[in-house]
Amino acid sequence: MSELTRIPAPDGVAPAAQYSHVVLGTGRFVAIAGQVALDELGRLAGEDDPAAQARQVFENLRRCLAAAGAGFDDVVKLTYFVTDVAHLPAIRAARAAYIPDDRLPASSAVQVAALVRPEFLLEVEAFAVVAE
Repeated sequence: MSELTRIPAPDGVAPAAQYSHVVLGTGRFVAIAGQVALDELGRLAGEDDPAAQARQVFENLRRCLAAAGAGFDDVVKLTYFVTDVAHLPAIRAARAAYIPDDRLPASSAVQVAALVRPEFLLEVEAFAVVAE
């Protein structure tokens, strides 16, 4: 695990809600492609259910991070692509099962008109820094 410093409110910037404005770390950079709600067999988890899709997405992220020798403590940035910002509370609830509030990464959320398949409600990509 890399030593990371989280700065939720830099001087002169409004405090962050549900994320850190800045995360600093040194080590090996890991980029995780956007993950969608497909299980290990390629089946959709949670049709029309943002909470079920979010749980699958975070489990996919966990598995991808593990493959790189990383974990959620190493994540410095998450980007959420959602078809409806009303899904954010369900996504935050799923995230809370993997990332405690005192270790929140920098984050961005973007509402998009569509994702690669119409049944996907969200996609999440991650960047991590792992100690060398």
